[in-house]
Amino acid sequence: MLVTFDLFSALVDSRSGGSTAFTGLADARGWPVAGATLYDDWDARNKASQRDLPEWVPFREHCRRALAGTCAALGLPGDPDADVDALLDTVGRWPLWPDVVPGLADVARLHRVGVLSNVDDAVFARSPVAGLADDAAVLTSERLRAYKPSPEIYRRARQAAGGDLVHVASSARDVRGALEAGTRVVRLRRPGHGLDPEGPAPDIEVAAVADLVAVLADLAPR
Repeated sequence: MLVTFDLFSALVDSRSGGSTAFTGLADARGWPVAGATLYDDWDARNKASQRDLPEWVPFREHCRRALAGTCAALGLPGDPDADVDALLDTVGRWPLWPDVVPGLADVARLHRVGVLSNVDDAVFARSPVAGLADDAAVLTSERLRAYKPSPEIYRRARQAAGGDLVHVASSARDVRGALEAGTRVVRLRRPGHGLDPEGPAPDIEVAAVADLVAVLADLAPR
């Protein structure tokens, strides 16, 4: 069974890492805005772009468009191409949640461990998760040519897994998107992430990666 994890909510504390990155960018550019404020605005625009754009474009392009939108909305001067490269270059320093490394090792003893994420391969390769999953089990938007929360990315992920896939999600859009696409989901609770009140709720929730070992035993084919 392939067990995929979302990169920027289940495994990486993206708001902490992204806010720190934007603080550095703001200091370098002389922007009088807090890093967390910049991150929250950019992140919302980035996710909306991934959701609404009908054709596939690289993850970097979504990030660039979102950053240009943030600068325009807040009246900040900048160079979106240079600034997005500076931002994405920091991804390797974004922190993992503390339970990730030992927890993934526990899961990997029994199941294939993969990642299902809205990123380009190059961004994933510089992330702190790159050495924790087999490359063949890394299902990026670049490889699948679709973005969450579109049902298509989950369908293509199941095809790539030969149909036997469980997705571990934390963010509201990922949980809802996977469930609505008919994918088996275990929700991993993370600070700052809840459920979409208008969407379906998963049957199984856990508080830590290591807790997955017990629940996945009931989901594995016999």
